[in-house]
Amino acid sequence: MARIARARVYVTSHGLYELFINGHRVGDELMAPGWTSYNHRLQYQTYDVTNLLNDGRNAMGAVLGDGWYRGIVGFAGAHEHYGNRLALLCQLEVTYQDGHREIIGSDARWRTAPGPILSSQIYDGESYDARLERAGWNLSGYHDADWSPVEVIAAPKDALVASEGPAVRRINELVPKRIFKTPAGDAVVDLGQNMVGWVRLKVKGRAGTVVTLRHAEVLDKDGNFYTDNLRSAKSIVRYTLSGKGTEVFEPHFTYQGFRYVAVNGYPGKLARDSITGITLHSDMAVTGAFETSKASINQLQHNIQWGQKGNFLDVPTDCPQRDERLGWTGDAQVFAPTAAFQHGRRRIFQQVAQGSRCRPAGQRKHSIRCTGCAQRQ
Repeated sequence: MARIARARVYVTSHGLYELFINGHRVGDELMAPGWTSYNHRLQYQTYDVTNLLNDGRNAMGAVLGDGWYRGIVGFAGAHEHYGNRLALLCQLEVTYQDGHREIIGSDARWRTAPGPILSSQIYDGESYDARLERAGWNLSGYHDADWSPVEVIAAPKDALVASEGPAVRRINELVPKRIFKTPAGDAVVDLGQNMVGWVRLKVKGRAGTVVTLRHAEVLDKDGNFYTDNLRSAKSIVRYTLSGKGTEVFEPHFTYQGFRYVAVNGYPGKLARDSITGITLHSDMAVTGAFETSKASINQLQHNIQWGQKGNFLDVPTDCPQRDERLGWTGDAQVFAPTAAFQHGRRRIFQQVAQGSRCRPAGQRKHSIRCTGCAQRQ
């Protein structure tokens, strides 16, 4: 049997994807393949997966979510702007030490089944039931007899382009500054910084326990949780425990703009390590910095920096929290010189999305896996 010398995978989707090989997530990019005008331009990502493959049997699979493609985007509540069916396009190229090459693509041999992500929307948040996890689904030898065959759809390939901007990644982690009760009785975690991303939840409890996380930027004048400015965006994450020891959860295909997290249903005592803020934005190199001897001006610069972090998530957006988060070129144009000073963002301005408003089909998110990755000779 020839041994593997190197391997590369190309992947994109209608919707958002997370790709796995032999149980390991491929790459660290989030919200991929990113937001474009999908009918005209569909980005794909390329990953070196040499170290993830075994000499012998391998398994490859993906989890898909609505994202910008068919999820709610825009305060008009329109949906399925680009399409109503999620799809994956994947090609694995393996070069062996004897020089021959093998190409393994997504095709009719792949199979699909519902997963633990019950719903996931950029504006509304995510609902995840850990009791529905399929242990080992992305490992070789998994028994998938109860899975269904995928349907191969016809889609044009001439719109495919390599990624045109920096990837969205986890950038920073924020620990709570305080945990308190509001006058209305909500248990609230204050992360001390208005941020964009999601919460990592650490919890232990009985199976079926539901922990609900609500997100807000500010408190009202009485010190209560305030979400009116989110308009129709729910920004709620619900996690249903599996009951299997300490569980750690992060969402997959959503993000929020927030500083405060209201936590409901948490079993036991809510502690500082129960909640961690994970900031997400385009992975932008710092190209300029500014500092003075005046604290108030430095704070203003700090706010500007975090404003760019929060509004540069794949494309430059107008706001990161409510039912909008759109790639308005007017807002971005005003901020462009500052953005270029701080992060040299020529590439990201090249990929501002054109007209995009969608909505979900309301279906549970599915996992798909390849059943054709047998012994490779």
